[in-house]
Amino acid sequence: MNASAYCGYYGDTLRVECPTGSGRFMNLFEVAEEISRRLANIFLRNASGRRPVFGGSTKFQEDPHWRDHLLFYEYFHGDNGAGLGASHQSGWTSLVARTMHIFERLTPETALASGRKAYFG
Repeated sequence: MNASAYCGYYGDTLRVECPTGSGRFMNLFEVAEEISRRLANIFLRNASGRRPVFGGSTKFQEDPHWRDHLLFYEYFHGDNGAGLGASHQSGWTSLVARTMHIFERLTPETALASGRKAYFG
């Protein structure tokens, strides 16, 4: 059973602490949305105009010819989000774009009402 099926089944009745130790409790839809938001923030510009994915690379952070060309890395630094490993991945990291699209148009209500079709339909 996938996460959308659990969310559709349990709805708001199953809540877990997210992030662990925070005292905040979320349903499974909200947890998935939080994980998606955190992953997206690796690629989006922060308040200082820098993208965590580019780490300390001045060329990718500041050069107008490079700063908007995102690379999907193999993995990321756990503390600062800088991309590490192979930089031309189209594997799991490209799913970030898909989760951004899903959560841009999906609400908990449509997820519960439509189930799997709401995500993949």
